[in-house]
Amino acid sequence: MKKVMISQPMRGKTEKQIEDERKYLVQELEAQGYEVIDTVIKDFDCRKSPIAYLAKAIEFLDSADGVYFMKGWENSRGCIIEHEIARRYGKWIMEE
Repeated sequence: MKKVMISQPMRGKTEKQIEDERKYLVQELEAQGYEVIDTVIKDFDCRKSPIAYLAKAIEFLDSADGVYFMKGWENSRGCIIEHEIARRYGKWIMEE
């Protein structure tokens, strides 16, 4: 089973908003036979550096076969960096 990570713009969103936005996508990807890596950091603290969260996302990316980029990814610094890493390291990419 191929593992997929979801890259999603998160700036200014609550944990609930983030989870609600990706809920349907997770179901769709699982129905297609993918194992979706849970990348939502449960103890999200907006006072932490965005770089700390990006570092964690890169850890998730390392264990994924590919990445699904949600709508608006091209306007998010973190998603853009994840996209570049995925591309350069040969991960398959899907974009909304």
